[in-house]
Amino acid sequence: EVQLVESGGGLMQAGGSLRLSCVASGFTFDEFGIEWFRQAPGKEREWISCIHIEDGDTFYAHSLEGRATISSDNAKNTVYLQMDSLKPSDTAVYSCAADSWGCTGPNRAEDMDYWGQGIQVTVSS
Repeated sequence: EVQLVESGGGLMQAGGSLRLSCVASGFTFDEFGIEWFRQAPGKEREWISCIHIEDGDTFYAHSLEGRATISSDNAKNTVYLQMDSLKPSDTAVYSCAADSWGCTGPNRAEDMDYWGQGIQVTVSS
């Protein structure tokens, strides 16, 4: 059974940091790209970052203004997303997804093969 399980969300303070985890199972981790999306209330889902597991290449949305770092621990089939200098506008449901075409840059949600259940991140001012 394929699973992607996010953790690390919750209520955060503006200016602080968060570290989301995405633990993958049920597929060959290093043959995929792992991508993060978020969806804020009333807005469309937004691609924010991805990592190509095989070679570690990473990509970020310009809207993050350099505040995010994506990384992976391949021994644990886990991808991390760290975001710093949090803003209330970062409030959203964050979801990780697996892409069998790998990570080569911004992607569409409809192109993902597998999804996690999503996790709420709320940033208070």
